Amino acid sequence: MFSRSYQPVSSDDADTSIKPASRFSLRKILLLIIAFCLFAFGLYKTSQWARTYYSTPQSAPIPESEQDSTDSKENNNQELPQVSTDDTEMSGQGKYSVGYFVNWGIYARKFPPSSIPVQDLTHILYAFANIRPETGEVFLSDVWADKDIHYPGDSWNDVGNNLYGNFKAIYNLKKQNRHLKVLLSIGGWTYSPSFHPVVVHPALRANFVQSAIKLLEDYGLDGLDIDYEYPSNDSQARGYVDLLRELRIGLDRHAYNKSADYKFLLTIAAPCGPDNYQKLHVREMDQYLDFWNMMSYDFSGSWDQVANHQANVYGGSINASQAIFWYINNGVARHKVIMGIPLYGRSFANTEGPGTRFSGMGPGSWEQGVYDYRVLPLPNSYLFRDEQMFASWSYDYQKKEMVSFDSDEVAAWKGEFIRREGLGGSMFWELSGDKGPPREGMEGGPGKDPVPGRSLVRVVKDAMGGLDWAPNWLRYEWSAFDNMRNGMS
Repeated sequence: MFSRSYQPVSSDDADTSIKPASRFSLRKILLLIIAFCLFAFGLYKTSQWARTYYSTPQSAPIPESEQDSTDSKENNNQELPQVSTDDTEMSGQGKYSVGYFVNWGIYARKFPPSSIPVQDLTHILYAFANIRPETGEVFLSDVWADKDIHYPGDSWNDVGNNLYGNFKAIYNLKKQNRHLKVLLSIGGWTYSPSFHPVVVHPALRANFVQSAIKLLEDYGLDGLDIDYEYPSNDSQARGYVDLLRELRIGLDRHAYNKSADYKFLLTIAAPCGPDNYQKLHVREMDQYLDFWNMMSYDFSGSWDQVANHQANVYGGSINASQAIFWYINNGVARHKVIMGIPLYGRSFANTEGPGTRFSGMGPGSWEQGVYDYRVLPLPNSYLFRDEQMFASWSYDYQKKEMVSFDSDEVAAWKGEFIRREGLGGSMFWELSGDKGPPREGMEGGPGKDPVPGRSLVRVVKDAMGGLDWAPNWLRYEWSAFDNMRNGMS
């Protein structure tokens, strides 16, 4: 907005003389008419320019090669459905609560989409899609879980090419919870090596962008999340910037071609180890990202010589606040910083506790050395906390096993830290590890039997403040699936 400043006019400067109409000559009248015509013409051209400028997204001009498809779209007589907010207040204000949903969680962990705590979340990161390093194509890593499995209520008699699986179930969650947005997370620790050849090659990046956006449209998503762990040199780091720029342009162009009054999201999983984040060109990356999901965990583990805290906020040789403030000092706005919180604990065996040597790890819940938060603290162990470091751990004096994890008390401290520092919200890896209702058919036994307690996702949500209620997107008229094109109606 433009501010206006009004200054009083001195009576000495004011012309108070009266000029009779007879003083106006014919020449002056003609000059006034010409001036008026020029003024009106100028207003007309300005309005034409304004309509032209604001009707085209400046970040994603449409190349001439795409004009034919755009023209055919505009000539299509089919009226596109309007997105309704279902009379829900969508403020666009508040914190983000972001949770990873892993497609393998539906198996032994018995965590289907119906178990997602939708009222405590604003964003789901669906993990993971894979990458073909030789072509750059992004593809689904488990098509049975992602698109084929039938859940209760799904018909086996539908006609046509229809979507089922996790993505159908999650789309229906989006319809029922209009604040809930879903991003496809691409990469992860296992698949990240495939990024290395792709980010440095323009043609492979182009295939990456095209295939990722096609998945977004086909499966009813609100955005893309890039989990590249990690660029190992400056060439890859600069290629990472190029990939994000091209994804941003591609997503904006896709929205324009769809006539979608919506910004499809682009986020990344951001490293919190100095050796990794110092390689990134953060300021250049930031202009293309909607928010940064800080992996502020795994600070200590089986790779170390000494048992220590894995997700402390302060103190130690590495901590969350150090990483978060580094990003902020390098140009990332506080409201775009999402603090990662683990829903698991790391085990250290044959140790006296934090700061002492260890040997080996406990059995874990699903992999050695890692326990779901839902089973912690382990039986016969004692719970400890460090108020200066914002850290907690359990210790079994008989087994000499330490487990570093966030208790609900530490989770509340972290929620307050997010609120106090003006950060954008919280992120959780991963949702199946949280405490919650019983899971039918899940295997029990040591490391799997749940321990009563509060959900960390909810604890952090309550501590950091109200959630963002901006609406998601539901219209995918170019999906490959008949039922997605029809909105699952």
